Amino acid sequence: MFMCMFLKCLEFGGHVCTNWLNLLVEHIMQHGSSSSSKFMGTICGFLRKCLFKALSAGPIPSHIAFIMDGNRRYAKRRNLAEGDGHRAGFSSLMTILGYCYDLGIQHTTVYAFSIDNFKRRPDEVQCLMDLMVEKIEELLKTGSVLDQYGIRIYFIGNLKLLNENVQIAAEKAMKATASNNKAVLLICVAYTSRDEIVHAIERSCEQKLDEANAFAGNEEIKVMTGQLDELEVPTSPSNCGVKRVKGMEMKNGNFKHVEQGSHQEKSDDIEKKHKYPFIKLVDIEKNMYMAVAPDPDIVIRSSGETRLSNFLLWQTAYCPLYTPDALWPDMGLWHLVWAVLSFQRSYSYLQKKKKQL
Repeated sequence: MFMCMFLKCLEFGGHVCTNWLNLLVEHIMQHGSSSSSKFMGTICGFLRKCLFKALSAGPIPSHIAFIMDGNRRYAKRRNLAEGDGHRAGFSSLMTILGYCYDLGIQHTTVYAFSIDNFKRRPDEVQCLMDLMVEKIEELLKTGSVLDQYGIRIYFIGNLKLLNENVQIAAEKAMKATASNNKAVLLICVAYTSRDEIVHAIERSCEQKLDEANAFAGNEEIKVMTGQLDELEVPTSPSNCGVKRVKGMEMKNGNFKHVEQGSHQEKSDDIEKKHKYPFIKLVDIEKNMYMAVAPDPDIVIRSSGETRLSNFLLWQTAYCPLYTPDALWPDMGLWHLVWAVLSFQRSYSYLQKKKKQL
């Protein structure tokens, strides 16, 4: 029902656009081109507000992730330098971000630079690093999109792999926008989803090992004060790495329950009786780079490619993928609108799937 109503609105909007275009032509003929761009901007702003008002009648995604594909092909098709393609892509990004925040989308994530991109030619990688620093500094200028919408920036990924000047610029941007709370922009650099998952597991293991060591220290204190009957320590290679207190055994940092006089493991009983370190799903998720934002509602990849390319694999299990044919610098308002419409059409189904988890 909503879709039919919205399509009618689009049809009506088309007639409105035609009428406004006729008025624009008459205005330009009468007043010349000096004021035409301002007049055109007013028209476009009005029509965009009408369009967003109609879209807001349905569910609006809280988080959209973008795979910005096609900058190099854009430059090649227009005989531009590779860097110019990325500059055009940045301009497109600023425009799309404005549309997103005007529509009420609070979180946006962009895949700016993959760890795999380090395999490109060294001069191209350096060019991208220099461009990144330049654009970060541009974002921090007064009156930028960050100021207009109160955006907080996070740089997501293995930032230690970046050049020092890029790391400094990224830290500066995150610190400068830390007090912004109206919207969030996550920029994935030196990122792959596999690296993120490995990082999260490693951090979870480190944290649980610290908990295990602290727990073992507490048990030793209890033995010394007579609160526990015994604490076994390794006495031979056969039990090296094993500590045992009455009814419990710790091996390689993990405590397990054992029956008295045997080594049979009772995992279920341990979880009920003892506070011991087990790695759970919530531990891994809180150590993800992307833990600062909710999972995306839509992934949009430009240039018609239907691959995720090692991007947000963990977070997009039930996330629709929208793949317009346009190269990233050619992306515009209507590509975003149709992606949101697609999300609204499948919203009920996606919500049912999430509830089944």
